[in-house]
Amino acid sequence: MRRVLYPGSFDPVTCGHLDVAKRAATIFDEVLVAVAANSDKKALFSIEERMELFREACKDIPNIRVVTFKGLMVKAVNDFKADAVIRGIRAASDFEYEFQMALMNRELSGKCETLFMMTDPAYSFVSSRLIKEIAANNGEYSNFVPPCVVEALRAKMKEKADSAKV
Repeated sequence: MRRVLYPGSFDPVTCGHLDVAKRAATIFDEVLVAVAANSDKKALFSIEERMELFREACKDIPNIRVVTFKGLMVKAVNDFKADAVIRGIRAASDFEYEFQMALMNRELSGKCETLFMMTDPAYSFVSSRLIKEIAANNGEYSNFVPPCVVEALRAKMKEKADSAKV
């Protein structure tokens, strides 16, 4: 069985993330969407919420499994017995960062191969950070995230607004 790890914070999952996961699922026997527990980033959604949103977004794809990991990605590759890591690339600027990370991961573990997959051009400008900013300012983002995320973001923004009133 060929298994690939698709790590990220996915806060929240976007159509670009989903595009990469779906296409990876046509190439690999199993795609492990690995939601990172990164204490350096202030996440809008909890790890459990992010995992559930990705599960819901890809519920019709049987060979995608959503997991979580903490610490070094090379350890997660080993722990989950993945054959490779897949990373989505939106633009040249993504590639520079991901290339450096891939080389470091391979240096840390010779078994850690990274494959780059270009996102659909329709989502090349979409990022979780931008989606959160648009949502926080009552902008329209429903074309860039799965329907379950639209609802979750609306609820989260209402929750934040209600807590700010207190």
